[in-house]
Amino acid sequence: MIMSGYRIWNPRQFGIFSCNGRKWYGSSSNNTRPPLSRPRFHSGISHGPSSKRFSKFKLLSTRASSSSSLTNDNSDIAGLSFANNRISPAEVGGDPPSEIVTSVAGGVVALGKFDALHIGHRELAIQAAKIGVPYLMSFVGMAEVLGWKPRAPIVAKCDRKRVLSSWAPFCRNITPKEFELQFSQVRNLSPQKFIEKLTEELGVCGVVAGQNYRFGYKAAGDSSDLVRLCKEYGLEARIINSVMDKNQEPREGCMNAKEQGQVSSTRVRHALATGDMTYVSELLGRHHRLMVMIKDEENLVRDRKRLSAPRSCLLNLPPKEGIYENCFLIIGDENVVPCRFSMDEGEIHLEFDELAPHINITSQNLLGIDFGDSKV
Repeated sequence: MIMSGYRIWNPRQFGIFSCNGRKWYGSSSNNTRPPLSRPRFHSGISHGPSSKRFSKFKLLSTRASSSSSLTNDNSDIAGLSFANNRISPAEVGGDPPSEIVTSVAGGVVALGKFDALHIGHRELAIQAAKIGVPYLMSFVGMAEVLGWKPRAPIVAKCDRKRVLSSWAPFCRNITPKEFELQFSQVRNLSPQKFIEKLTEELGVCGVVAGQNYRFGYKAAGDSSDLVRLCKEYGLEARIINSVMDKNQEPREGCMNAKEQGQVSSTRVRHALATGDMTYVSELLGRHHRLMVMIKDEENLVRDRKRLSAPRSCLLNLPPKEGIYENCFLIIGDENVVPCRFSMDEGEIHLEFDELAPHINITSQNLLGIDFGDSKV
């Protein structure tokens, strides 16, 4: 059957059942892709349990004609893209439907709250990369829906891509990508409906989560439910143990019901609040970078060996007020200048051993400050 100029395939007609690494696997015992039999046309209409996983594919002729094998990289999977399991009025008659493809289709999603991008989050990405193309799936708009007070992020939004790029050597040389869902759209979903959304609407092929992960309406589902439902829907699921904070006992101020000594964004926030940048580096697996947006020349005051800017220019969470040695001013991609960092109630200050560097605000208004191992 041909619908509005599109051919609709079911992935099982290609022998595709799950993905692992750079290969797609079928039911063959030697883990090789079985030969492609001539596919039948698929109506795209769901017919019960057999369609729970990837209800339909669209074969893109431009990609299919240039690809002779199924591979897995950071782009689409050899011309195969996932389509939402719905038939619109346009598909019944009239104009061709717009192609329904999600950026996460065919990928493996790591589930969590990825505020700090710490070493525990990195481990989730590493495990996802062992199955396929890794994505970090998080929910946006939680604070607004749940009435939480707004707070500065640990990692500035403009700096997240750099951090994820640094994870590529751990993730089979693949840079994990981020995929965001509006919390309001999934808040009332049961655990089963959430997994159904991942498979039939978003087209993911695997899920990775920590042992303490909970999901679904009112956090009704736990890691065991995640494994069970993923199996039912044909997804590969991997549950990993929490990455423990080996050097620190649970600290006052970062204790909560889930606190069992694991690395967490809460611990990172607490370490920043105490000014222990050595501890922050251990939790993050890198130096903390404070991003500064200089909007105009008046925001940056240059006085021989000193630069100052108002705290309103900060894009993410700074450490405790005080003086920090062993810091570095990052100008652009390559210019790194050693400095000392200090902060008071209204301003941040950078002090240099030589004359403060001249910064052309018109061409470079985004600065970074890396904190080496030090304590306030």
